[in-house]
Amino acid sequence: MAIVAGFSYGYVHGNLVVPGDVSTTYHNIASSIMLFKAEIVGWIIILILDVIVAWSFYIFLKPFNPELALLASWLRLTYATILGIGILNLVFVLQLSNNVPVTDQLQENITFYLEAFEIIWAVGLIVFGLHLFIVGWIAFQTKSIPKIISVLLVIAAIGYLGIHLCKVILIDQNIITTIELIFNVPMIVGELGFGLWLLFKGGRVIK
Repeated sequence: MAIVAGFSYGYVHGNLVVPGDVSTTYHNIASSIMLFKAEIVGWIIILILDVIVAWSFYIFLKPFNPELALLASWLRLTYATILGIGILNLVFVLQLSNNVPVTDQLQENITFYLEAFEIIWAVGLIVFGLHLFIVGWIAFQTKSIPKIISVLLVIAAIGYLGIHLCKVILIDQNIITTIELIFNVPMIVGELGFGLWLLFKGGRVIK
């Protein structure tokens, strides 16, 4: 998921979408339709993987705390559903950018759907933050999962909640950037650290 997200959002979306420049964004997408389609495929792959992770986390965490494990999985599935709604907005952008005469209204519509994707995904990431907080809390209560990983997961969850709540309620971008700088490292290290631990050690943990 990290690799695909890096491609879809970090590389494609980050290069094609120019905030505040409707015309350039439209021409970037219109001239790179196949690349934009690849971004959408990437998001669909991420969506499928999120469903698999929701199920896998429930199976793995159930022995530690079945009730919270179930809640965390439902929150992850809710996040995946919200992400799916967000992806539909990118499909609308694709349709509008495909061999349609260029008008100001067309470009405004494309901007609307791109902004809708960002906001909807931000709402989803708030739910994801709640999911991650519960996962971190369960991990903290176990003896087998390293405490540093569980603490980083909880900090990462707080980061997700803070950053994306600010985005949804349209807080000043400078504030959001500052919060991102504070939480980026624990967010990356916590999630990837837990993933690596699960890969190399988690399969041998029974209780």
